[in-house]
Amino acid sequence: DIDLAFARNEFFVEFQPVVDLTSRELLGVEALVRWNHPQRGIVMPADFIPIAEESGRIVELGRRVILEACTQVRAWSDSIAAGDGLRVAVNISGRHLQQGNLVEDVRNALAISGLEPGRLVIELTEGMLMDRHEQTREQLEALRAMGVEISIDDFGTGYSSLSYLKRLPITSLKIDRSFVRDIATDPDDAAIITAIIAMAHTLKLRVVAEGVETHAQWAFLKAHHCDEFQGFL
Repeated sequence: DIDLAFARNEFFVEFQPVVDLTSRELLGVEALVRWNHPQRGIVMPADFIPIAEESGRIVELGRRVILEACTQVRAWSDSIAAGDGLRVAVNISGRHLQQGNLVEDVRNALAISGLEPGRLVIELTEGMLMDRHEQTREQLEALRAMGVEISIDDFGTGYSSLSYLKRLPITSLKIDRSFVRDIATDPDDAAIITAIIAMAHTLKLRVVAEGVETHAQWAFLKAHHCDEFQGFL
């Protein structure tokens, strides 16, 4: 079915806003891939990404998502009031980073779409950064040399070693929604988020909170100087 989906162009991208925590202005979007299956309807990533990973088709999927995301955001530059300067974040598979030609795929997507490199954010998980670290570092440095930003997704849920924060050319951290969910009532989550924000700012990294759904969560993050947020709020 995944092979047929590529042939029939059944994969598509939705976009979740990323908003300035203080001004509430739109700063960018995160590209989220979906599958419009002819029998199953809309299939969410949790149901097909693991199979795409196992089959190796995740590299082609990632390549297509990068191009579609860049193309759409570049089009918004000319068609919506907040489009000028809008960033787009794309999640990258570890397999794409290790086995695919990620740098070349990004370069091609930027060239075809006309999107400025500084408006593309490549998101990686902590676990990806620990595998084949030298090869990973070289690819990330090549992306940064192009002007592309590098973000750590789901920060705090992976490896405990923080050495990669000084070794790799990272520009931002995304606080995982599991920490955000109970920040208004759980002192441990509140302490963890406060520490992450302080550490990131000391390292001159931008901080994005995921899964913000309530005004209480937003107020806590604003009081502790988080930079940006995304979520159903």
